[in-house]
This record gives sequence, structure tokens and C-alpha cells, in this order.
Amino acid sequence: MSEAALLDPLLLARLATLPLRARRVVEGVLTGLHRSRHQGQAVEFAEHKEYAPGDEIRHIDWRAYARIDKYYVKNYELETNLRAWVVLDASASMGYGRRPPGAARPPVTKLDYAKVLGAALAYLLVRQGDSAGLLVAGSPMTQTPAAGELSVAEPARDADGARLPPAVRRCLPPRSSAAHLAGLMDVLEKLRPAGATDLAGAVDFLAEKTHRRSSVFVLSDLFDPSPRALASLSRLRHRRCEVAVFHVLDPDELEFPFEDPTEFLGMEGPERLEAHPRSVREGYLEEIRAFLASTRRQLRDADIEYVSAPTGGAPDRLLLDFLFRRRAAAARRGRGG
Repeated sequence: MSEAALLDPLLLARLATLPLRARRVVEGVLTGLHRSRHQGQAVEFAEHKEYAPGDEIRHIDWRAYARIDKYYVKNYELETNLRAWVVLDASASMGYGRRPPGAARPPVTKLDYAKVLGAALAYLLVRQGDSAGLLVAGSPMTQTPAAGELSVAEPARDADGARLPPAVRRCLPPRSSAAHLAGLMDVLEKLRPAGATDLAGAVDFLAEKTHRRSSVFVLSDLFDPSPRALASLSRLRHRRCEVAVFHVLDPDELEFPFEDPTEFLGMEGPERLEAHPRSVREGYLEEIRAFLASTRRQLRDADIEYVSAPTGGAPDRLLLDFLFRRRAAAARRGRGG
């Protein structure tokens, strides 16, 4: 895919609606896949079963036959529709985004970027006939009659009217219809950042609901004070789900480019700190590097894919690289590597 085809986040933000942004990202991804030298679909198989009359002979695993002198057939995962969940962190810290100097438009926040990624993933899934669901992690939001604005309130309810836990704001079970996708997009478009994150609570709730072998895509800055936040994701792996974490961070959080004396405000609390950035930069950068290294290590140990997703990057390139890595990993598993 040519560099000219990549979508700069600020350019993408000028598009009017989230569905339009998602389609533009997906168009870029599909163009990149089409131009790839690695043609063909990355078929994964989940398990083997003993051959029975009527099974496709072409699916016999001859390597297994050479080892144990019995005929086994590969059960391909892509022969049945994939069920996938997009888990989106909509806590207050996801609302960070700094307006570039001289820019007329509002900044692209972490939540804006995560919504585009989540919408594009859902769009890709439904387009190929798979089911996409949405779970929004964060404090529930309801309508305040007096002001007509969203505010933190009583626990929300799912589509069946059941109360959701405090860690979950919205839950849309996976479906594959165009109407479902439109509803999912509408929920994403209306999301606003608010409240503290309980990612562990949201993931624990999902682990009770999701089917085995589902795919789960988590989009978050991972600024969760709970030590269970990452460990809870291993429950999904124990259910043999494929899990990928898109770590959404603003370039400011990675580079700390501030120069003048600054007052830093807590994103999920009342904390305020006045500091001279030059005096704290090295200490901050050491902390963020340690945080990133620890996060990668914990996810790797749990066999969970880590995807760095800085908001300054082109989302179509990010997703394209992600799909290529998944395809390569599936090919290695298929070869027994």
C-alpha cells in the first residue's frame, strides 16, 4: 500500500461520521491486502478428529498419519463463522488528546482513535460474514433530563434488560447483520469518555459470556490501577479465545514533549501537579518505558498479542500490519511450526 493511501488521524477526523471513517480505514486495509504478495486466506484449524466416511479426504492430516498410523481430519475454524468481541475502554483517561499548535479542529483523543479501530474491526468482521460484538468498559452513562447531557449514573442494562456490572457501560452480543453493525456503530459514535476504568471487571464479565474460541480485541490505554487488569485477560485464553490488546496511547504520553512550566491534571481523579517538565522528563520516561516493558512481558507470558497503537499513526497501516502478522502466525501453526 502506498504511503499516499495511508490515513493520517487528523485527516480522518475531518470525515463527518464514524461509519464513514471506518469504511475509509477498511478500504485502505483491503487495498493493502490486495496488493500484498502473500495472497490467499490464512486458514486456521482448531483441532483434529478421527476420519469417518464422508469426511473430505483433502483435509486428512498426513503428518499425523505418519506419526500414529491413523487417519485424522483437520477441523477448520474458518468453516464456521467467527464470533468476535471488541472491548473498548471508554474511561476518562481515554479522553486525552492535545490540540496541535495552530490547529483549528479539536484534537484526536485516544477514545476517538480507539472508536475508529473498533468500528473498522467490526466492519471487517461483518463484511466477511463473521459476528461482531461490543463491550464498553467504563462507568455507565445515562441521560440527565435537566441538562440533556450524559452523566455517570445507575448501572446500565443490556439488550435483554439485564443489569450490567458497574465495570460495563454497554454490551452488544455478537451478530453478523448489517442492522446490528449499524447499531454498533451508533453506540460507538455516541460514546464519551467518563469515569474510572475497571478493565478486570469488564473482562471477567466477558469471560462468563463469551463462547470458547471467540476472538477478543481489547482497545485501551491500560491505565487501570487494578493489578488484575492484565491477569484477567488470561481467563479468556484459558477458554481458548484468541486475544489481542491494542495499546492506545497519545504521543504526548510516550514522548513527554512539554517544555514550559505546566499544571498536569488527573484524568480520572482530582489530582493536580505543577511541575517543570524538563526536571521530571527523564523520570517520567523511565516510568513509561518500564510500564510498556512490563505490559508486553505479562501479555506475552499469557500468550496474548500486544499491538502498539499510538494515536499519531495511520489506523489502516496499523490494522494491515496486524492482519499480516496474524496470517503469518496462522501459516506457521498450519505447518506445525
